[in-house]
Amino acid sequence: MTETITSRPVRTAPPAPPALGGLGLFTVLLAAALPLVDFFIVNVALPTIGTDLAASEAVLELVVAGYGVAYAVLLVLGGRLGDLFGRRRLFLGGMAAFGLTSLACGLAPDAWTLVAARVAQGASAAAMLPQVLATIQATTSGPRRAKAMGLYGATAGLSMVAGQILGGVLVAADIAGTGWRSVFLVNVPVVLVGLFLAARAVPETRSARPEPVDVPGTFLLAASILTLLVPLTEGRAAGWPLWTWLSLAAFPFAAAAFFAVERRADRAGRTPLVPPSLFAIVSLRRGLLLIVPFSIGFSGFMFVIAVALQQGAGLGPVAAGLALAPLAVVFFLFSLAGPRLVARYGTRVVPTGAALQGVGLALMTLAAWRSWPDLGLVELLPGAAVAGAGQALQLPVIFRVILSEVPSVRAGVGSGVMITTQQSSLALGVATLGTLFLSLTPGMGMRDALVTTLLVQLAAVALTGLLSLRLPRTIA
Repeated sequence: MTETITSRPVRTAPPAPPALGGLGLFTVLLAAALPLVDFFIVNVALPTIGTDLAASEAVLELVVAGYGVAYAVLLVLGGRLGDLFGRRRLFLGGMAAFGLTSLACGLAPDAWTLVAARVAQGASAAAMLPQVLATIQATTSGPRRAKAMGLYGATAGLSMVAGQILGGVLVAADIAGTGWRSVFLVNVPVVLVGLFLAARAVPETRSARPEPVDVPGTFLLAASILTLLVPLTEGRAAGWPLWTWLSLAAFPFAAAAFFAVERRADRAGRTPLVPPSLFAIVSLRRGLLLIVPFSIGFSGFMFVIAVALQQGAGLGPVAAGLALAPLAVVFFLFSLAGPRLVARYGTRVVPTGAALQGVGLALMTLAAWRSWPDLGLVELLPGAAVAGAGQALQLPVIFRVILSEVPSVRAGVGSGVMITTQQSSLALGVATLGTLFLSLTPGMGMRDALVTTLLVQLAAVALTGLLSLRLPRTIA
């Protein structure tokens, strides 16, 4: 009798996602630092740029705003393209473009060329940065992801302070006669090192179900951001012409049209740029609400303190930058302790951090009131140190909360939405608090204008603390 042997198909497990090693994590965090450093590095260099290039105040504001707006407008699109074409590929391309545009900024012969190069630099950053968080989400899990996200948050916060300190040091050092140009040229060797490391240590990942680009959503999101940020940034220096008011009036209509188009696409089963269904995730929605007042206050403070210390207190760029060194050092130290505190106390460390930041800001406000114009490192040290501790207990945790429940297939979209919210809020902080400070200075004097602006930021810190009480108690 013949026995028939039937072969059964062998089931194989799906391939495990590539793992992000220590060197790869260092590389993506290095890339995460670059765009944030460059947002703040020009604050203390602006007076020198204005003198060297004979640039008006409005053009100097475009040097800051052009970068921030281009960055904010294109971030979500950058995340979508990474999901579609491969995050490592977009990461490498964006980093290379960031290096080239930084070189163009450093070699700019006039102010308008610098503005154009800064816009291109912001667009390059928007291609690179979303791939950082998406790669972390796709290649880590459990405690490794928690650690990586904690380090990302620490890197982001430290970069924003270190950028301003580094800018002051580089301008004063005047390396090979480059002056302010070195704040951009310093990126070139860093990018070359980053590209070398990324080619060897960053794995390629992409969405399992890549989603095509949502063209109408992209244009409407860009219109929404531009109609809000451009007039707020340029309005005061330009004398608030008619176009600024028309642009602000158009903002709610552009935002409403964007939401309607995205909701219609989502309900029809298509793939919108920012899926409204993503906001059904409570942790993401509530975390994004915290990012807005935190980032507005942080960037506004950094811009205002740079102007006040140089133009009012008469400090040079190095002294103005180093005045915030205690904030950076304490932020770094408390960031290291953050993951252990979160493991023990959950998200309740966030309102604690807001309370500490409020105390630190109040101490700096008191120092400005009592010591002006003799305001510097010593006078600001107690408040800056306490504020740095408070910020370190907020920012890294908020980042972790926002992305904790985002599906890995939408990692690029989720990270793009988070960074866009943060970046738009950073630009909004410079536009609103910066405009408030500069508008009050002629009538009140710089000391009273600084104190008033710091009190407004204190209100934003209080709002952050109240909103943080609604966060989920634990992080998924």
